Amino acid sequence: MKPRLDYYTASPEALKAIMLLEAANFDLCVEKRLMELIKLRVSQLNDCAFCADMHATEARKNGESPRRLHSLVVWQASSLFTERERAALAWCDAVTLLDQPCVSDALYEQLCAQFTEREVVDLTVGIATINCWNRIAVSFRKQPAL
Repeated sequence: MKPRLDYYTASPEALKAIMLLEAANFDLCVEKRLMELIKLRVSQLNDCAFCADMHATEARKNGESPRRLHSLVVWQASSLFTERERAALAWCDAVTLLDQPCVSDALYEQLCAQFTEREVVDLTVGIATINCWNRIAVSFRKQPAL
């Protein structure tokens, strides 16, 4: 699949805004290891090869096991994830796949049982941010380096 254009050089002003959002993600209170799983999971859901490659690589660098990374695509059927991670992944799936009229109260309650209010907001902002990156990368067919 041939990339369409380099969006960084085509509109530096637009990318500056997204980079500011990305920079704000560095101060989120959700643990970095979990956020990398979230970024990878969102990228899988959005079929973003570039971001999936980037975040799988970053997760491995941060100590994530290859076994858990391979199982992320089937996290619901896997026993390799903690209850906290499962709540975050369920929230991630629901917030990313907006094909339902709303995110259920039961899912929200499950999330709130594992995360503080600030963590819920920070997790949701992290999910929204990677969704933004995915949509740009997929639209312009950005591919991982070989």
